[in-house]
Formats: sequence, structure tokens, C-alpha cells
Amino acid sequence: MTPVTSFAQRHVALFGLGGSGLVSARALVAGGAKVSAWDDHQASRERAQAQGIDVVDLAQADWSAFDTLVLAPGVPLTHPVPHWTVEKARAAEIDVIGDVELFCRERALIAPSSPFIAITGTNGKSTTTALIAHLLRHAGHEVCLGGNIGVPILALDPPMGGRVHVIECSSFQIDLAPSLAPSVGLVLNVTPDHLDRHGTIEHYADIKERLVAAADLAVIGDDDAYCRAMHARRDGPSIAISGAGAIDGIYVSPGSRLIERRSGDVASVLADLTGVRSLRGAHNGQNAAAAVAAVSPFDIPPDVLQQGLASFPGLPHRMEEVGRQGRVLFINDSKATNADAAEKALLSFDDLYWIIGGKSKEGGIEPLRPLFPRVRKAYLIGAASDDFARTLGDEVAFEFCGTLDVALESAAREAAASDAAEPVVLLSPACASYDQFPNFEVRGDRFRDLVRALLTRESKP
Repeated sequence: MTPVTSFAQRHVALFGLGGSGLVSARALVAGGAKVSAWDDHQASRERAQAQGIDVVDLAQADWSAFDTLVLAPGVPLTHPVPHWTVEKARAAEIDVIGDVELFCRERALIAPSSPFIAITGTNGKSTTTALIAHLLRHAGHEVCLGGNIGVPILALDPPMGGRVHVIECSSFQIDLAPSLAPSVGLVLNVTPDHLDRHGTIEHYADIKERLVAAADLAVIGDDDAYCRAMHARRDGPSIAISGAGAIDGIYVSPGSRLIERRSGDVASVLADLTGVRSLRGAHNGQNAAAAVAAVSPFDIPPDVLQQGLASFPGLPHRMEEVGRQGRVLFINDSKATNADAAEKALLSFDDLYWIIGGKSKEGGIEPLRPLFPRVRKAYLIGAASDDFARTLGDEVAFEFCGTLDVALESAAREAAASDAAEPVVLLSPACASYDQFPNFEVRGDRFRDLVRALLTRESKP
């Protein structure tokens, strides 16, 4: 844990006692702060009390006694309307911040030069964050990996000179971190997302840009207009990255999958992604280019960098290879909860036996229509089945399966009987999971278990 000593002797109101909120409360108390915490859920309040946190009904509290409000990232700051605690904090003229800001202030106090890599982007940030951590560890560095990727930032060991913090940041966390100034700031891409919480795509992009505004080195994607504008505004050291073709920066060569650095007319090969199955697809090319750029200040030798890329295992539920049955490859892409995410998988494979469906998001799978020729057949599950069937129409053969187990059995059988060189049974639902599963992880775990059971059954004489 990182005790937040920078708030010693101060009185902090804290709202939201989920994973990161509870850790924030404990870190503040460990650093000497007085914390008055609240959550709308009784179970969360009871869990906090059991860990020694002072639980106070903030609706009835005297806000003139508080120095700061620490807000959990899941609580609305501005849209659709500010949370009532935010209104009270503003009336009391106190700061509203989050756990990343607490870390930044502690780092500024105890180890301002400690390596701190912060990563954001609409898509790909978890893979890129994990890859950066993997490359640094492979090169022998001590790494603390966390943030939005799973482990709350304040649950990590404190910043110090030889320890690298590699932190994934959501737009919600950035919005609550006004002093965010990493040694390396990375924005991968910006596409419409979370607009219910940010109002407009322009505001959302502005929030993302804050991550690189005060960074010592900025790494910024070149594959969308919002990021290109950020790079044009950048005043300070920066590296552009791309998965889409040659730029002045670090990019992936379309043919050989090489990551190259370009300076004027001079290009040098940094690493080869050929055969790195965990990084297939143009989107993962961008992720790899970003990771290589982010670790460039650490002067990792080329052979060590290549070995690190080649040994990256990837993340669960993100184009995860689950197994193979003869020619048939099974891919778990349960994290693809919208069409934009599913597009990455559809672009990465041919001869697809595509399992889709769940709780549909706005636009459904209509944006994927240009990729329908890659799909041999679709297997529809969950609440979106009827809508998706109408979109597929006569362009793609489909089958109503209802549930994941039925879809897998049918897809595996028909893929095995196909004439394709490598038929791919792909779970890339383009939907939220909430109609049948509590989250995409449970959905992906279920797919993985079903595939392994199928492979075990088929391997028996």
C-alpha cells in the first residue's frame, strides 16, 4: 500500500467504498488523515467499518469541516448531473479528487523523480499497460502494475527511485486528477465512449489529453483525428505511434509487421512482430508500437525488447487463444462489448464462425457490415438475437442458439466440417453480457471452460 502522508492531519470526506474507494480510505488513514466515508450500499459501509474506517452519513455532515472530497471514479462528476457530494463540495469550496490524484500528490512529496508511466485510450489500454509492464520486467526493472487494469493504484507499493509504476487510467480517473504529471504519458486513441458521463466527444477527448499535457514524454496515437490534434498541440518531447502505416514516429510496417522508428528519411527496425500471436492485428500493432515508445527512456537492448514482445502472453478475454482442435482455432474475445471492439477481431481472422449477442449497445453490429464477408456463419445468443438477425439478413448465414453452450457446440461442429485452412470459432459478442452473465469476464471464463471440455471430450478414444 501507498500511505498518503501528504494528507496527514487533514479531514477528508470520501464517497464510494468499492474496491478503489476502500483502498483510498485505508491509504489516507495510514498516512495520518482523518477520513469520514460513506457509500449508498450498506454492505460496503459495513466492510469499511470492519477495516477501521469511520463511516459517516455525508448527507448530514458539516462540510465546512472537510478539506477535500475524494470521489470514487464510478460516481458522476459532471454528467448527467454532478453527484450530490460534488455539489456539497463545491458549495464548501473544497477540491474534488480521486485515487490517482492522491498517488500523484504523494509521489510529488516523497519521490518526484520516480518513473511513472500512465496509459489511457478508448481501446487497447489494458493490453498496452500489461505489455509495458511485461517489457520492463523482462528487462529487469521492478514494476508496480495497476490502476484501472485491476489493482487500485494506492494498493501498490509507494513510489521510489528504482520502482516503475505502470498505471492504466480511465477518463473518470483522469478527470479527478488535476496534478497528473507522469514521466511518460500515453494516449492510444479516442473514439466515442462514456458520453453519458462526459457529455460530448470533445469533452471526453479533452479529458484524455490531460494525461499527456504535463508528461515529461508524451506518446500519442496517430490513427484518429482527436489524437493527431493532441500531438499538434503538444509542447514538449513526444513520440507519435501508429498501427496503420508509416509516420514520423514509431509504426508497424504493413507487410513485415516490423515496428520501426522514423526520423526524417531514416528508418530503423526496432523489433519484429511476425509470429507473435498475442499481438496479432493492426490494433495490437498500435499497442505494441505504443509500448515500445513508452519504454524507450529505459534503453532496453534490442534483443531483450524482441524477447519481451515474443514472450508476452496477452490478456484474458482479449483475442485469447483458448485451444485448437485439428484445424479449428478457438478465440475468446469476450471483452469485445461493442462493435468497435469486435471489429478488431474480425479484421484479424478469416473464415469466422462468429458467436455474437448479449445486451446490445447503440448501433448494434451495423458498423461491422463491411466485414461480414469474413464470416462463414454467425451464432446468435442472448437478448440481441432478433436485432442482429435483422442486420445480418441475407448477407451472413446465422443460427439462433440462445445460449453460449449451444452456440459453441454448433460452431465447433460446422467449423470442423468446413474446407477452410484455419477456421476460427470466435466469441466476440459486440454486446454487454448482463442479460446472461454478470460481466464479460464470467462470460469469457464460461467460453474457455466449454472449449476445454469440448477438446477433452474429443481427444478421448
